[in-house]
Amino acid sequence: MHIVVFPGQGSQFVGMGKELFSKFPTETSQASEALGYDIQILCTRDPDKKLNLTQYTQPALYVAGALSWLDKKQDMSQIDYLMGHSLGEYNALYAAGAFDFMTGLRLVQERGRLMASTSGGGMLVVLGLEAGKLQDFLKTNNLSQVEIANYNTAMQLVLSGNKQQIGKTQTLLEKRNIQAIPLNVSAAFHSSYMKKAATEFKIFLRKFKFSPLKIKVIANTTARPYQSEEIADNLEKQIASSVLWDESIRYLMVQDKQFTFTELSEKRILTHIIDDIKSHEQPLKLTEELASNKHVLEAVVGEKNANKRASNENKKQKMKQQDKSETQKQLSIKNETQPTKAATTDKTMQIKNTSKQITIIPERLGASSFCQRYGIKYSYLTGAMYRGIASKELVVAMGKTELLGFFGTAGLSLKQIESAIQYIQQQLEAKQAYGMNLICDLDNPQMEMDSVELYLKFGVTCMEASAFLGMTKALVYYRLCGLSRQEDGSVACKNRILAKVSRPEVAQAFLSPPPRHMVEALLDEGKITPDQARMAESIAMSFDLCVEADSGGHTDQGVATVLFPTMQRLKQRMQQQHQYGQVIHVGLAGGIGTPEAAAAAFIMGADFVLTGSINQCTVEGGTSDAVKNMLQEMNVQDTDYAPAGDMFELGAKVQVLKKGVFFPARANKLFSLYKHYDDWKEVPESIQSQLERRYFQKTFTQVWQEVESYHQNLGQQATLDKAYVNGKHKMALVFRWYFFYSTKLAFDGDDENRIDFQVHTGPALGAFNQWVKGSNLESWRNRHVDQIAEKLMKETADLLTHKMNFLA
Repeated sequence: MHIVVFPGQGSQFVGMGKELFSKFPTETSQASEALGYDIQILCTRDPDKKLNLTQYTQPALYVAGALSWLDKKQDMSQIDYLMGHSLGEYNALYAAGAFDFMTGLRLVQERGRLMASTSGGGMLVVLGLEAGKLQDFLKTNNLSQVEIANYNTAMQLVLSGNKQQIGKTQTLLEKRNIQAIPLNVSAAFHSSYMKKAATEFKIFLRKFKFSPLKIKVIANTTARPYQSEEIADNLEKQIASSVLWDESIRYLMVQDKQFTFTELSEKRILTHIIDDIKSHEQPLKLTEELASNKHVLEAVVGEKNANKRASNENKKQKMKQQDKSETQKQLSIKNETQPTKAATTDKTMQIKNTSKQITIIPERLGASSFCQRYGIKYSYLTGAMYRGIASKELVVAMGKTELLGFFGTAGLSLKQIESAIQYIQQQLEAKQAYGMNLICDLDNPQMEMDSVELYLKFGVTCMEASAFLGMTKALVYYRLCGLSRQEDGSVACKNRILAKVSRPEVAQAFLSPPPRHMVEALLDEGKITPDQARMAESIAMSFDLCVEADSGGHTDQGVATVLFPTMQRLKQRMQQQHQYGQVIHVGLAGGIGTPEAAAAAFIMGADFVLTGSINQCTVEGGTSDAVKNMLQEMNVQDTDYAPAGDMFELGAKVQVLKKGVFFPARANKLFSLYKHYDDWKEVPESIQSQLERRYFQKTFTQVWQEVESYHQNLGQQATLDKAYVNGKHKMALVFRWYFFYSTKLAFDGDDENRIDFQVHTGPALGAFNQWVKGSNLESWRNRHVDQIAEKLMKETADLLTHKMNFLA
């Protein structure tokens, strides 16, 4: 009889698995992406000194153990049982087929998190005292808050419990010349002190379904083989129950005292323990169990007989199947063109009986490491929309439901932005997520810097960067001001930038370390410290990219299925080139308005999705009711492209509503005139008259006076000086006024001038309207951003579950 065993916490060391990661790059990459850090670097180098922290130790040991199994299983012709000490039991269950590699990692990650969050306890190894006498010792000395956690051997036990009483226990034992060694742990593992963690883990376990075991696994909590239906219960109990290792080995000795075993670990900790038990202890006495436990009875009288019976039964079944197949073959020969009804039914039944039901839950869509990074429950964000359309109320509604929304700051004053920050921070608790937008401002770079200063002042640690063509000083300043050294010397990035990108060259800039010349300039100005300047070399400007396909507002009209894969490959190259200590996440925005669209994004590999257009037509959307009424009626074909007012001269585009309005046609007419003429005076009088009467509803001179006053109030005299000598620039400023005017009309809900409304939106809202048609969400007055998020993610998960099972 041969056993394979996996070690648990305490067997970790720097350098473990170093030869395995290159052999299994797919599993290594998947694990790193899910965890949010490079598992290979953690195990082989541990530069940040985190390997001995429970929340890191447990995933690291699981991955190393799983890769060891994948590496060695082909070399082992016979395996009768699998075992794992504490955490190692997850590797045993993985090897037995209870769950796949990534499911096991997710279980272990959550287990480690919960166990690490329980503090205030301690553990103590006791050598040379058997369990009965140790229990008497604890009772005699009133050490009621100390329990036996691990029964490793008859004379090697581990105590767990209240930290003060653990210390007292050590002192009393040493006075009796009994060796007692404290363990470097932060909690009382495998004791009643872990019941809260076990209860929370029980809830987490409900999300999973486990497969029947292909190889028998001995459970720590019972020292007996797992039953497939008991997997979840045993994993829950294991956290707060003793590890019965000694009894487990003695149970196996009943069947074969000389059994052989393989420990899949480089330290061989369990090897010494098992050899000690086999050499000094006797097989377990199972007399009391024989009458009630058929499995144990079979073990005592000889498992080989049971296996022989099973083998004979299998042979009989095979013979029956062969006879049945032969009969069907003969029937098929008789009538090749028309299969019998019985044969067809039999084939259908085989498909039904062999298929495994796949269940996808919304929490598992995207990257769990992304959710952990931002403290949210779904890989789902709401993006910023200009002038507070992505309102403070919208951001709060998202934050209160464990989701993340970004406030739209473009076009707002610093005073308005500050007021929004204060409102959001007052409404949300410290751990609830929110973010602020920073939009590229080519005309007024100081506005970028002033906004960043405001964010730093109020402790805003999450920022969405949009419409940038490259790095700016303000972006670098925000990123570097959040850098600090942890106690172990590693770099912590407090200020996170989620970069919305639609061009590979811009994405590459965000995935690179901050430009050196900008770092040096900030250092010279005293805005950052010398240490922050040095740390800049080890981080990317952003570890979270949002690929923006064709969308409402500013757009490069990118196609998601073309753009996203390109960005994914760029991410992989940059991660490999710079060897960052953090995982880079890549999400998708643009066109996300239905479960089908979100499902396509996740199937392509998106770590998260970000919605925009669908959120402005909600109760929380910060635009007028008149606009919402119009948006509620739009369909997928009801948008057009127009010049972007803030980047008018560059020819940048925004996607806008065209149904019921003239704005896109008029905006494109203005840009065409700008490209064709160098001065307003060159424009034909008939066209001038048309623009003044229909577009501006004012004379060119009157508009210019408003523009002049506006820039003077902002202190932008240089802009005006340029216009005084450059007629084309003056004409551009006047044309830009129309974009400001049309936006104001929409926000005011000015029905008399509805045809000039400028409403940024994408066709995703049209698709959303068709999806919810006939439901209570058909009216925007019933639409709430958090409820949309919940519905969209749940129905995406349901859709993928259905499609996956259909394909399976």
